[in-house]
Amino acid sequence: MNTETIDAVTRRRKIGRTSLEVTALSLGSAPLGGLYHELSEEAALATVDAAWQSGIRFFDTAPHYGHTKAEHRLGDALRRYPRADYVLSTKVGRRFVPRTTPYDGSEGWANPLPFEAIYDYTYDGILRSFEDSQQRLGIVDIDIVLIHDIGRYTHGEKNALYWRQLTDEGGFRALDELRKTRGVKAVGLGVNEGAAILEAMAEFDIDCALLAGRYTLLEQAVLDDLLPACEQRGVSILLGGAFNSGILARGLEAKAEGDLKFNYGDAPKEIVERVAKLERVCREHGVALSSAALQFPYAHKVIATVLMGARSAHEVQENAASFAESLPAALWGALRANGLLHEAAPVPR
Repeated sequence: MNTETIDAVTRRRKIGRTSLEVTALSLGSAPLGGLYHELSEEAALATVDAAWQSGIRFFDTAPHYGHTKAEHRLGDALRRYPRADYVLSTKVGRRFVPRTTPYDGSEGWANPLPFEAIYDYTYDGILRSFEDSQQRLGIVDIDIVLIHDIGRYTHGEKNALYWRQLTDEGGFRALDELRKTRGVKAVGLGVNEGAAILEAMAEFDIDCALLAGRYTLLEQAVLDDLLPACEQRGVSILLGGAFNSGILARGLEAKAEGDLKFNYGDAPKEIVERVAKLERVCREHGVALSSAALQFPYAHKVIATVLMGARSAHEVQENAASFAESLPAALWGALRANGLLHEAAPVPR
């Protein structure tokens, strides 16, 4: 890994008003849990090692990924490195118990472990989830704890029930306890929608939120509400899904393989058309779509890190190089001129 790439990856920003800092590029572990494709133990280990060698020092996981598989794998990999040298986050809100019905594949996990989730955002549920994660990871010190998948995007009409568990049944109180007495340095949400973060900020003092997608080359509506609110409140965004589940990683070349994924599903026609426009502008400026997609979100000062998913050492190395690549300033102007960037979106220098 060359010096320029490592320098770009290892830039650091603080999480909210805490003293915790994270690297500009970070590793999300959903692929380690087998998201869409099965991954061997050897490939998972090599992926984490490649991230470390590229300078990444922030790693995110969740019990949901592979039904606890990702936590086991990430813990196995990270325990070989000095604990003081990296930042680790996981999520709460689901407890996993032995599976009683066959897995139907609907969640996208290839060969998950034989457990199933019980949603539980109560005081006891969150503390139990945290302690279970400590054991699966084999790591006691977890830096960031995020409430996972609260919101209408996941729960629909049942969201009010789960929201009451946070507000009335001690869920937020448990987060505060983790921050005050269990060594957790920052707390927040890990969600797929800006509205849930805004609602949480109105109820509880969060430090950060992991937002999957929603602020990418394809989606920028959060510039109208969420990002200004975060800036005002001192809340950091950990930006996941910069490739919108994959369509911005390879562009339309993946169409022949039937692998055009957008936000966990097949890409609709209007998204495919918009990606085609993005690809055309990038091509005219000699830029890979993946490089523009990875670099764009980090231009906003509220974005503390860009989380990438990777399922091989090669993908890590490619993404790190893309994140560090020098892009022409004219690219961003052309994207804006073509109506592909929000007028308020800051762009990389």
